[in-house]
Amino acid sequence: MGVRPLSPADLALAASLVLLLGLLSWRLQLGLSKQLAIAAVRTTVQLLLIGQVLRLLFADAHPAYVFAISLVMLVAAGREAVARQHRRVRGAHGWLIGTGAMFLSSFTVTFLALFVIIGHQPWYAPQYAIPLLGMLLGNTMSGVALGMERVTETVWQQRAIIEQRLLLGQPATTAVREIRRQAIRAAMMPIINSMATVGLVSLPGMMTGQILGGSSPMEAVNYQILIMFLICAGTGFGAVAAIFGVERRLFDARHRLRLDVLRVAGEASNS
Repeated sequence: MGVRPLSPADLALAASLVLLLGLLSWRLQLGLSKQLAIAAVRTTVQLLLIGQVLRLLFADAHPAYVFAISLVMLVAAGREAVARQHRRVRGAHGWLIGTGAMFLSSFTVTFLALFVIIGHQPWYAPQYAIPLLGMLLGNTMSGVALGMERVTETVWQQRAIIEQRLLLGQPATTAVREIRRQAIRAAMMPIINSMATVGLVSLPGMMTGQILGGSSPMEAVNYQILIMFLICAGTGFGAVAAIFGVERRLFDARHRLRLDVLRVAGEASNS
């Protein structure tokens, strides 16, 4: 039995729940009503657009098209990873650090899964490549953003302590060792929590979609286990790479702390 098609009325009913939440936010003066409205509109427009793009891509599965869409997804993820950080690396460096970390982790793990584990031919089939990369990028993006945010905020708050350690002769890597550890832990905590509760508290989207599409529950479970392991690896490797990248940016070759490379959200960048 296939999935029952949804009508515009069904989607409108779901959208009304978001509208009610926006009204509650306005009533409680949370300042989230505008953000909720923008997010809801972006969700609708972006998903409708990607639906049309994927429809065309599935009809002509050329590897160049798959790679082009993958790069668009990566660029967008890199922007979103730094967009809401309160204290971020100044200029394009923050975007490059986050995007580079996600490229190294998500693309590598996705290629491994497609080429070695799943083994579908062709390995770049968009039905497999795009959803898998999207899940990896989405979760890695959150981990990278959390890790980078924790590093920059904690370094700023503990700048006097760090500079005292540097004056005592500690190298930069030692002076921020505990900050690095806590940042990696913060980046990994959401996926660890998800892995610890999956199947007990939540049924993930991919597993639910496969079951609704008619797949057997055990087949859906096997794929979901694979996805969770891949997301965990991608998030961990991406967060570690991004945190080390921020750390290198925060210190010069003489192990001096460079707070001028940070800026607060909303402040004009000079670089």
